[in-house]
Amino acid sequence: MFRHSFLKMLSAAFAVSVLLTAPGAEAAPKKEFKVCWSIYVGWMPWGEIQNSGLMKKWADKYGISVDIVQINDYIESINQYTAGEFDGCTMTNMDALSIPSGGGVDTTALIVGDYSNGNDGIVLKGKKELADIKGQTVNLVELSVSHYLLVRALDSIGLAERDLTVVNTSDADMIAAYGTPDVSAVVTWNPLLSEIAGMPESTKVFDSSQTPGEIIDIMMVNTEVLKDNPDFGKALVGAWYEMMSIMSKSDSAGVDMRTAMAKASGTDLAGYDDQLASTAMFFSPAEAVAFTEAPALITTMDFVRKFLFEKGILGEGATSVDFVGIAFPGGKTLGDTGNIKLRFDPSYMAMAAAGKL
Repeated sequence: MFRHSFLKMLSAAFAVSVLLTAPGAEAAPKKEFKVCWSIYVGWMPWGEIQNSGLMKKWADKYGISVDIVQINDYIESINQYTAGEFDGCTMTNMDALSIPSGGGVDTTALIVGDYSNGNDGIVLKGKKELADIKGQTVNLVELSVSHYLLVRALDSIGLAERDLTVVNTSDADMIAAYGTPDVSAVVTWNPLLSEIAGMPESTKVFDSSQTPGEIIDIMMVNTEVLKDNPDFGKALVGAWYEMMSIMSKSDSAGVDMRTAMAKASGTDLAGYDDQLASTAMFFSPAEAVAFTEAPALITTMDFVRKFLFEKGILGEGATSVDFVGIAFPGGKTLGDTGNIKLRFDPSYMAMAAAGKL
């Protein structure tokens, strides 16, 4: 759930350091790799891929080593990846575009793992309809995917952010804030969302299942590292889909694996399964490939880049919404084709679907 804790964009000083230290300058093939992840229902498999030995199994197959490192602070994990300390990291499509790609680090969406399908939502106190949000003060983590969801929700009923007042509230304070008389509208994510929606006189009036496929959770990797070391991508993808096959089943192995993930994320099996129910996991690589190749992804990323530009976080010094180029399957692009820094490449997932890893 920490994946949504995005708040502030990189400082100018950090952005400069990124450009100076990004691993894109290291073109030589290598044997040792590091990826990072943080706590979120769709990313918990990475911890068990490491703990179960699956990563070693697949890395050994390709004669490399891959270390999977958990970092408790989501934004810190992305910052460390962006600074070149990791070859890959889990993050949302929105944060990938704003932080590493906006900071100049060419980044590839290697494994499109899932999208939020109800894990994020808007709750009103004493009101029943989304339209009732007009004129209210809305508490949320500013510039997060919650903020993005609010904008999309307002779009759906002909309202805009100017029709209400946004108040930045940290995820750690959200439940306590909602319990005060002054707070009557919040946007947040699970498990906070479920707890708040369950409070008296509270109604969830909109959630991410109404904008399906827009808040996407991905294993992003450095494009240059992947280009020079395709075995790195193959090992990661192979390990991931073997884990997907195990955890998606109801047999003892699947239950044991999900139980371990539940424990690691601070809940029990029922709690973890509840979170999975509002997460559209791509358990099969073919599903992930189809999602990545669908025209809807381009529409989604157009929404996302416009949101980021309007908020001033589409890269340091971005002068237009086209500042950062985005590449999609089939040679399609958005933005500056001379500055492609985010690439949706389904080729490694397609290898998994074809059984060629």
